[in-house]
Amino acid sequence: MLKIGVPSKGRLMDKTFDWFGARGVTMTRTGSDREYAGAVQGLEGARLVLLSAGEIPRELAAGRIHLGVTGSDLVRDTLADWDQQVAEWAQLGFGHADLILAVPACWVDVDTVEDLDAAAAAFRRAHGFRLRIATKYHRLVQDFLREADVADYQLVDSQGATEGTVKNLTAEAVADITSTGETLRANHLKILSDGVVHRSQACLFAARRADWTPAARAGLAQLAARAGLTLPEGF
Repeated sequence: MLKIGVPSKGRLMDKTFDWFGARGVTMTRTGSDREYAGAVQGLEGARLVLLSAGEIPRELAAGRIHLGVTGSDLVRDTLADWDQQVAEWAQLGFGHADLILAVPACWVDVDTVEDLDAAAAAFRRAHGFRLRIATKYHRLVQDFLREADVADYQLVDSQGATEGTVKNLTAEAVADITSTGETLRANHLKILSDGVVHRSQACLFAARRADWTPAARAGLAQLAARAGLTLPEGF
């Protein structure tokens, strides 16, 4: 059996169903919105597993599902050495959003990551503690700032309304997902000109540690043929 993890609600679920449907694989949600049950037609031996987008990276890493659709940002931030645990098989062309760094619009002298580094050093000298950046994407932001040689900062965990943390005085800057930037501008924040940490979109991932039985591999090969894809690297 080939287990395919799909976001359980919203536009990501609808767009995922559309993507598979355009390739001859019909996915439907069955029962009520609370049941998380579904069905697959057009792909022999496949089972639909409805999960939150945030759960899918962990289920892939644990090998409990063979394939999963979720944002590339979630996989890279959730899984250390992500490419050793999953293979990014296909970019699906929807769910686009950028993980960016933003600072108060009134910081007229801060436009780049290099400027942020200088501002962070000055902030620490003035206040005696490191500049705070609110985010829920700790791994991606840390890796990005490490490569940019930014040191005088600390990450503050934020699981919602991140744009409001500066106004609420719980952070001096933010790193968050945005599609249009409108919410950032409404909260008087500006994106650094070179502050795109990751350009995310929905992707189809394959789990390296799943139990790839002959039946699961046959389903994978059938999906590859229907979707016009080569098999994932290493499979």
